[in-house]
Amino acid sequence: MGFNKEEKKTLLKIARDTILARLENKTAPEFSVKARNYNLHAGAFVTLHLKTGELRGCIGQMFSEEPLYKTVIEMAQEAAFDDPRFTPVTPAEMKELKIEISVLSPLQRIPTADKIKLGTHGVLVKKGPYSGVFLPQVAVETGWGLEEFMNNLCAGKAGLREDAWKDKNTELYVFTVAIISE
Repeated sequence: MGFNKEEKKTLLKIARDTILARLENKTAPEFSVKARNYNLHAGAFVTLHLKTGELRGCIGQMFSEEPLYKTVIEMAQEAAFDDPRFTPVTPAEMKELKIEISVLSPLQRIPTADKIKLGTHGVLVKKGPYSGVFLPQVAVETGWGLEEFMNNLCAGKAGLREDAWKDKNTELYVFTVAIISE
């Protein structure tokens, strides 16, 4: 899942132009994309940070039936305007906004958490109707070790008991990401 410099620049432009159009109450721009990588069917997350490093929004989906560029359009809008943890992005914030796109590899089920490589793997935890996901960047940004990472994923993201990841009935999946950032 390699993206060249031009592909990265275009995907970031798609995300930024989509957010700007919505802020200006305009129809989302039409994008003509022909490169193979733009049409991958892959999950993606769009993460917004202020230049100060503060998280401003992050929304994604693990899978997509849509081409990647359409997934980026949808996730950019959701991260900017529909992340329930934040108020919608304002026009004044656009100059301070840094966009990061994480394109996900397919999920791989693992039997136990000791197979997780922090900083390399993102993790999806699932038990019954509850699930939560952390991108690989979370381990790096927080400095958490494996136990703290998994406890926070279960309790903070999935709504499970902190130690649910140790339960044999809890499903664990790992994935990697191609990071595209400004």
